[in-house]
Amino acid sequence: MDHQEPSLFEEFPAAFSHISEKTPAFENPRDKELLTILRDEREKYLSPYAFKTKNSRGRMREEEPCPVRSPFERDTGRIIYSQAFRRLRHKTQVFFNAKNDHICSRLEHVIYVKYIATTIARALNLNLDLVEAIALGHDLGHAPFGHTGEKVLENCAKKYDPDMIFRHEFQSLRVVDLLAERSNGKPEGINLSFEVRDGIVSHCGETYSEYIISPFREKPTELILDPKQALSSKPSTLEGCVVRISDKIAYIGRDIEDACMAGIMEMEDIPRAITSTLGSTNSQIINTLVRNLIHNSLDKDEIRLSDEAGQAMKELLEENVAQIYRSEKIRRYENTIKNALEGLFEGLMGAMQDKEKAARSNNTVFRDIAKYTRDYPIKGANDVQIVVDYISGMTDSYATACYEKIYWI
Repeated sequence: MDHQEPSLFEEFPAAFSHISEKTPAFENPRDKELLTILRDEREKYLSPYAFKTKNSRGRMREEEPCPVRSPFERDTGRIIYSQAFRRLRHKTQVFFNAKNDHICSRLEHVIYVKYIATTIARALNLNLDLVEAIALGHDLGHAPFGHTGEKVLENCAKKYDPDMIFRHEFQSLRVVDLLAERSNGKPEGINLSFEVRDGIVSHCGETYSEYIISPFREKPTELILDPKQALSSKPSTLEGCVVRISDKIAYIGRDIEDACMAGIMEMEDIPRAITSTLGSTNSQIINTLVRNLIHNSLDKDEIRLSDEAGQAMKELLEENVAQIYRSEKIRRYENTIKNALEGLFEGLMGAMQDKEKAARSNNTVFRDIAKYTRDYPIKGANDVQIVVDYISGMTDSYATACYEKIYWI
């Protein structure tokens, strides 16, 4: 007779002993204990370098655990149901306020990162729930108009506050910690787990030469609240490292696809030395990098590409800078965006000088910033920070509409 594995009821009799047919689902506290046991059993077989959910440093504000979902699954739910996540579909990657439905939106990019990161994490036997939450939340604080909007917004703020730093990575942390609305409609943050918050603020995908990433496991918890230190430090988990490199893999070929669609370049423009290593289409590039990364990262406490693939990725990213991000068409877009965001910023800063007058204004933009200021979660915050947070949450189209409402006659 074949040997049979013991059932869950036989293996964990104490956890099931209270259950009867009359017990309502998840009403008894022991159900939470049972689900925790089962989760710990599953995670027992993860890679020794994977992050175990039971070791989480927790949330800023302690909460009763969910009886069904792990903390990281719960974080994913809070992220995808947030208003900030919904707005990503109207924020574009490279081409601003695009009318072409096939140009990549920020929301699509986030989904690509999640898919690539979970593919890698599954192969490396890491914590998929943690990877998914970081990937879906990593760009929640992105300004309208992509990285151009990010630079312009920081320059506008520095005119009033020279010490101001605006980076979408840290702004994403501000969103989940402070600015995202809960079910009551008030901005108070969504209280995520430390490991997700850390992965979000440490996800920087713009370091082109980086292709070996080791986790900063002893990172002090409070370090992520200092923008300078947070932006320069590696993630504290290997799962965060996976998302960090997946961000690059996700946009490297897709930006080329969009540039081809916009008539800026063709795939044939990529140097042969690069395509011979990575491939000549977006799917080939992603497939090459993902497989190379998995092969070189198996059973290691680091995420890495081979030197050849890492160098080829760096060179392709630099090609994207030269042929796409600094192209004549993009530069003309940038001039338009610079004018619009500078005008919007100055208009809102002017309204902040008399908030009561702004609240009575016939202009809905001024009334809205007055309401935003009343509901702002940090008492005593300076006007510059409030305006930065307000504009950074806008979609491309809404920022354009607000500029027009202020200046068009």
